[in-house]
Amino acid sequence: MTDFTSAVYAKIVARAGHVGILMGGNSAERDVSLETGANVVSALQRLGVQSTAFDWDGSLDGIQEWKDCDRFFIALHGRGGEDGKIQSVLDLMSIPYTGTKVLGCALSMDKNRTKHIWRGIGLSTPDSFLVTAGTNIEWLIEQLGLPLMIKPAREGSSFGITKVNKANELIPAIRSALTYDSAVLAESYVTGSEYTVAVLDGTSLPVIKIETPQSFFNYEAKYNGEDTKYSCPSGLEENAEASLKKLALQAFSSINGSGWGRVDIILDSKGIAWLIEANAVPGLTSHSLVPMAAKNIGISFDQLIVLILSTSMTKEQLI
Repeated sequence: MTDFTSAVYAKIVARAGHVGILMGGNSAERDVSLETGANVVSALQRLGVQSTAFDWDGSLDGIQEWKDCDRFFIALHGRGGEDGKIQSVLDLMSIPYTGTKVLGCALSMDKNRTKHIWRGIGLSTPDSFLVTAGTNIEWLIEQLGLPLMIKPAREGSSFGITKVNKANELIPAIRSALTYDSAVLAESYVTGSEYTVAVLDGTSLPVIKIETPQSFFNYEAKYNGEDTKYSCPSGLEENAEASLKKLALQAFSSINGSGWGRVDIILDSKGIAWLIEANAVPGLTSHSLVPMAAKNIGISFDQLIVLILSTSMTKEQLI
């Protein structure tokens, strides 16, 4: 991560130019994106950076206005904004943007393909199968056991995810996931403690431990639950914390993630770290975890926004 000195901070702000903020979109995560975008806009205004917010409707209408911007801060979550589509548009327009590029975004959004890559390089991730019309439900339960997780393969913020405890809950869970995505992933449930690791410019930020009274860290627990507990420092021993941070970097880079992101991990009772998913454009809301991890090492929200903005710049621009 770039050394955060006052000189570097000032240089990034001075060279930012006109920054466009892409927010909103038309995915299930629209409301979360609007909050993220509003927080980014406020930070850039406090910093004195010229900025324009674009509430993107998912179409290419009006993109001529984007040419007035020198770079873009992507505050879009979910499909359309986090899966490589908007990144490919900006690439074609030769406009730099924050965070992960097209391939990494496409892979991170697709939980099934992400898991294939992780398994291919020997990283632990829960067993899973794509559910199709021909999938035998009894066979699925036999392979994965109960409880198991049903989730849309290409969705975020825990939308459409269900923890299935009994066989008769499986079909309704699949139907619920199908309302968000045509691809549904069934995944074995791993019992353990949940952690998340933010990645920023090639460095892992402090690990956060997540504890919730909900059956799992679902949408309610993420954005509305006042009883969700976040611990940063995580309480892990030094070696265990370092191991999770190293794993997060490896997992993120293996799917071509870059700039900044977040990796979710479950640590079981045997000390095995299970990779759950990677997020290429994490939230920057009042409940979000990347700002929490940054704050733990003395990086304010505005400073974090500057560091993320720097991921849209070349090394030459930062010298």
